[in-house]
Amino acid sequence: MSDEEHHFDSKADAGASKTYPQQAGAIRKNGYIVIKARPCKVVEVSTSKTGKHGHAKCHFVGIDIFNGKKLEDIVPSSHNCDVPHVNRTDYQLIDISEDGFVSLLTENGNTKDDLRLPTDENLLSQIKDGFADGKDLVVTVMSAMGEEQICALKDIGPKN
Repeated sequence: MSDEEHHFDSKADAGASKTYPQQAGAIRKNGYIVIKARPCKVVEVSTSKTGKHGHAKCHFVGIDIFNGKKLEDIVPSSHNCDVPHVNRTDYQLIDISEDGFVSLLTENGNTKDDLRLPTDENLLSQIKDGFADGKDLVVTVMSAMGEEQICALKDIGPKN
């Protein structure tokens, strides 16, 4: 055995994969798929018949869950596609800072301060107006493949 010491750079996560494989033929509409390294919600799936020598092919049309761009991909139905692990978590809104970041309260009582306000104008104005009116707001944060974004808002009544 060698006497040299091995040094490993520790990462923040536990090494869990950001995606998992799923057969292309098993992915359905309203599911999730990775197209061009972006997590997408599938809005349309069409399957072509097998050719003389070929595979049946699945044509996926997906919308990026973070920026709303439409992406397309064609994959043989017997091949595997990457499917992102998509999580939705609710946090209570504590504060909005001047530089566009929000302060959120997690389930265990800690604060989460690394999230920006959403780019969607409608949702942005709802959050700002509700916060200005002193309402108790709960935001839903969607996370996939190392990205997080506020995607929904709930009003749980006025602050006491």
